Amino acid sequence: MNRVLQARRLGVDTYQEPVVFMRADCDICRSEGFSALARVRLTIGNASLIATLNVVHSDLLAAHEAGLSEAAWQGLLASDGAEVHVDHPEPVESFSAVRGKIYDRPLSAKDLGAVVSDIHAGRYSGLQMAAFLTACAGQRLDLDETEHLTRAMLAAGDTLHWDAAPVVDKHCVGGLPGNRTTPIVVAIVTAAGLTMPKTSSRAITSPAGTADTMETLAPVALDLAQMRSVVEREGGCIVWGGAMRLAPVDDVLIQVERPLDFDSDGQLVASVLAKKLAAGSTHVVIDLPIGPTAKLRSTADAERLGQRLSVVGSRCGVQIRLIQSDGTQPVGRGIGPAAEARDVLAVLKNHVQAPVDLRLRAIELAGAVLELGHAVAPGRGNALAAELLDSGQAWTKFQAICEAQGGLREPPAAACRHEIRARQPGVLRAIDNRKLARVAKLAGAPVAAAAGLELLVHVGDTIEMGQPLYTLLAEAQGQLDFAGAYAAAHPDIFTIEEAV
Repeated sequence: MNRVLQARRLGVDTYQEPVVFMRADCDICRSEGFSALARVRLTIGNASLIATLNVVHSDLLAAHEAGLSEAAWQGLLASDGAEVHVDHPEPVESFSAVRGKIYDRPLSAKDLGAVVSDIHAGRYSGLQMAAFLTACAGQRLDLDETEHLTRAMLAAGDTLHWDAAPVVDKHCVGGLPGNRTTPIVVAIVTAAGLTMPKTSSRAITSPAGTADTMETLAPVALDLAQMRSVVEREGGCIVWGGAMRLAPVDDVLIQVERPLDFDSDGQLVASVLAKKLAAGSTHVVIDLPIGPTAKLRSTADAERLGQRLSVVGSRCGVQIRLIQSDGTQPVGRGIGPAAEARDVLAVLKNHVQAPVDLRLRAIELAGAVLELGHAVAPGRGNALAAELLDSGQAWTKFQAICEAQGGLREPPAAACRHEIRARQPGVLRAIDNRKLARVAKLAGAPVAAAAGLELLVHVGDTIEMGQPLYTLLAEAQGQLDFAGAYAAAHPDIFTIEEAV
């Protein structure tokens, strides 16, 4: 039979997963036995991809039409009315290795290479990727499997090489709102003459990723050629890694991990190291915040993850330095892209009101990078970092990097604000990082760049009845009300106890 339909652009954003929509009474659906969520191969001319089928029981489409999501449309280089050939894809052989892992069979280098290759080629559905991530969750990947996954993810994309040596970087494992040290660290380190091509991610489960924050200050969606030009000119950059093919499978898996909301040490290590290796990094400082509501709940958790990072990093040729830090409360005042950007600018400009905790943490991390990169003798890193910050050299370098990336701009301001006040007096004993981050996300962050919150108190402060604890920021009143309702229903975000 003729397995051809006419392409129709529906304008549906399914992110990176190609989706095709067909009528239930379509001849192809009926004759081939296709049902909802089936995987089908679509071909237009020389372009071909695997898509997930959604079945339509209405007049949205004609029986002879194939409605394409944006990902499918772009992937097929389609045009309205183009002939779309539809057939069954070949079975995904590598998924047998995933099934084996579910039943505790180790994944070999060949297994993981095939799995990552198939994911990169778009052969895995969202359900199959979720099964793979679940099979690897928790501590279910050993050191060998973690190394194999790192190398497989690295091999699936492009790799940068630099004439300079060493090439340094830093990474934070996350879980701590407002901990936006990267732009400050890059400015300090490159002002000292080291090379730091920083590729950063957008938010996964947080109110802002480094790329989200940096995008309020300068363009971050640079391609490889543009990134290389910036680094060659200024010694460093702060760009969004998702705009380049550096370990691209990691970005695909992150989109599946986000709604699952669970972590795997092996996946995290492979994700971090593959990105660093792809960017050409040779020396990396990794920040491990520890706290009851941070990603790492205890010193034991941090030591376990740190050991895996160090061992696998060494096997792959990267020198790792680990720093365990305080993860009991947010860092800085701003939570959300623009609010965090204002904190970054305040520190770089040496404003009197700049958040001291963000400044000190950035100095510590920058100092560690300077020492690891042999720009200064051991034990002298913090002093040099502080000197470069205090003298304005770091601020000058940051401006130059922003100009090279497309121009420095002011972060947007929120149209709607509302103060959340204390319901009782006492001493602030604890802040729930996860719930506070959720408030910021409900206000619209990170999609709404100006949304989030400004933290007005810190653990250890004496709090008076009715004192403002934080200010909600939103771009629309509805989002402000939504976040405010959650905040009102969760007064336990702040633990305030009577002073002894």
